[in-house]
Amino acid sequence: MRLRLEPGLGLLVDRTMSTTLALLLAIFGALLLTAGFLDDIAARIRVPGILLVLLLGLLTDNPLHPAPAGQATALLSLEQADQIGQVALVLVLFFGGLTTNWHQMRSVLVPAGRLATLGSGLTALLMMALVLLLGRIPGVDVTVTLPLALFVGAMLCSTDASAVMALLRPLKGRLPDQLVHLIECESAFNDPVAVMLSGIALAMASGSEAVSAPSLVIEVTRQFLLGGLIGFLGGTLARQLLSSRSNRSSTSQLAVMSLAVLAVLVGGTQLIGGSGILAAYVAGLVLGNSPECDRAVLEESHAGFAKMAELLLFLCMGLVVDPEQVVAAAGWALLLFAALQLVRWLMVETVLWRAGYGRAERSLITLAGLRGAVPIAMAIQAAAGRAPWGDAMPAVALAVVLLGLLVQGFALVPAARRLGLASPG
Repeated sequence: MRLRLEPGLGLLVDRTMSTTLALLLAIFGALLLTAGFLDDIAARIRVPGILLVLLLGLLTDNPLHPAPAGQATALLSLEQADQIGQVALVLVLFFGGLTTNWHQMRSVLVPAGRLATLGSGLTALLMMALVLLLGRIPGVDVTVTLPLALFVGAMLCSTDASAVMALLRPLKGRLPDQLVHLIECESAFNDPVAVMLSGIALAMASGSEAVSAPSLVIEVTRQFLLGGLIGFLGGTLARQLLSSRSNRSSTSQLAVMSLAVLAVLVGGTQLIGGSGILAAYVAGLVLGNSPECDRAVLEESHAGFAKMAELLLFLCMGLVVDPEQVVAAAGWALLLFAALQLVRWLMVETVLWRAGYGRAERSLITLAGLRGAVPIAMAIQAAAGRAPWGDAMPAVALAVVLLGLLVQGFALVPAARRLGLASPG
């Protein structure tokens, strides 16, 4: 906003910039407020809240193509949605690490680690093979290549524990603790695997002749090793800083300071070539399991940030996707979704064989493989990047996520009851 002084008129404001900014604030404020109300209504009627938020974004007119003079321009571009999505993912993963109780997860660490690494890798490879076998994507005039197939597999191999836990809220305290901890721990650990594989796919699709497969693997491994190390060191330093001020600082001050530390940590990690997303999760894990920090205060401080980030992420996804593209991709997405359920069942039965989980528990773990925030963020990143097939990814990701919310979301609680896993309450 520009300010200028005029004789006899005092301080004047450039109304063009001010009006544009005011309009954007009003529109996005109204959308976010509506999203909050929809999320609350969804909790009351026991439907997935992100489903209603996605539909809100889809129903909001946001023309992404260049508009002729005199016509309305886009409220949100793909590049802006990508930037918002990256920041939102950092906040969501940091809060996920903050709320992960390491002592509770220790008993399920081995099976959850196998599900998150071996299972996610197996899911990505099998889905990649299916895409290569199909040989086409509706609405995209490009040849299905290895980078495209790998990206689709990576995009669909992670799970969203927050969505699952929100849907299982009517059974809170009535499911076996070990089962709940396994679902949460798997989701926390498989996000970095998905991000790493998608990074390799996008780098392969960049078109650089100097990029080779071994160099890509080395580069991505380096990024995640750096991200994990800096996240641990940064979380340790943040623990010392915040614990020294926790007794004399208010909740709002701790929220500001922890958010500032997170921003410095993520930005610094990215600047030196590490994974800022992994650094955010590891730092949250260190802080959330530190006896020196008041975990309850930190969780209370960042719960609002994480909820706003999640709502913004799904709202942005709905805004940058044309509903017609979702309809066009519905058939292909249905095939992907059906194959994904089969692969999920095969992966769970293979990885958890003789792991101490009964058939009923394995069935619920299979059904609990909902997709959520991470595929959305990765699809927006691909669309905003240089991949020739990137424009098709948001519609495909959105269609698969919607199918999961509609099919798995409504079946989760009745299945847990029918399988005899929910204790009387």
